Amino acid sequence: MPHRPYVIDQMISAKSIAARIEDLAREIEAAYADTERLIVVGLLRGSFVFIADLVRELDMNVEVDFLEASSYGDSMESSREVRILKDLRGKIGGKDVLLVEDIVDTGFTLKHVVNLLQSRKPRVMKTIALLDKPSRREVDIRADWTGFEIPDEFVVGYGIDFAQRNRNLPFIGKVRFTDECEA
Repeated sequence: MPHRPYVIDQMISAKSIAARIEDLAREIEAAYADTERLIVVGLLRGSFVFIADLVRELDMNVEVDFLEASSYGDSMESSREVRILKDLRGKIGGKDVLLVEDIVDTGFTLKHVVNLLQSRKPRVMKTIALLDKPSRREVDIRADWTGFEIPDEFVVGYGIDFAQRNRNLPFIGKVRFTDECEA
């Protein structure tokens, strides 16, 4: 599928992301201080870089599982229809869970997945998102922890893609289409 030409402007540096993750890890450790093992559930695919860095910073016993949900496909806009493409391997009933999301935009995906996981009766479940775009919210949901609040910009990098591209950037960048830059 051909795309309009675009450039990427750095919005959040790799150094800023790393520092924020260290702070978030300390807050998570304090919130789950009484847990024997924390099940960290990553929402694929966008959260994979964030979850890897986050769990390495956590000084506690963690288990990692993944769930893949999609409401975007290759589009820049949410379809508002959330599909579960890959479910958890393990059981979370009676366990302490941290759901890790890359970005909360409209809120549809996070709300759907939180409801799904809550129906499985975890002992405690909290959520964390690397990025939050509150100006785009269409449903009432908020992550328990947020790395960065950002304006309504289309972003890539640090695991977040545009049609499966740019996930490998070490920073968060804003996408600017070159035809918009010239206008």
